[in-house]
Amino acid sequence: MTTTRPRPQVMKLTQAAANRVREIMARSDKPVAGLRIGVKNGGCAGMEYTMEWAAEKGALDEVIDDQGVTVFIDPKAVLFLLGTEMDYKTEKLKAGFVFNNPNQTSACGCGESVQLTPAASL
Repeated sequence: MTTTRPRPQVMKLTQAAANRVREIMARSDKPVAGLRIGVKNGGCAGMEYTMEWAAEKGALDEVIDDQGVTVFIDPKAVLFLLGTEMDYKTEKLKAGFVFNNPNQTSACGCGESVQLTPAASL
């Protein structure tokens, strides 16, 4: 008999991030099933995180339910986001979502883009 190992959760949300996502979703004037997160090529460091509201799950999206929030992960982003924690920080002059990603190897000076290396196969 073969047993399969459970799949690791791609990413987690801090309580602050989950609270902020729920606050924003509650004010939406359109139906929202969850938050879709991905990565794209761009910026001076090479890659940028993407976030958008999703009315429904994409056919190949990875689904994460964490702290009452549904997050859809773009399938092309899974290996870049594996092990990531999404947080929400409020500082003196700015507030926003922050990705604490073990696959990040560097970031640009302005903080808008990052360099990511895909996680090793499990």
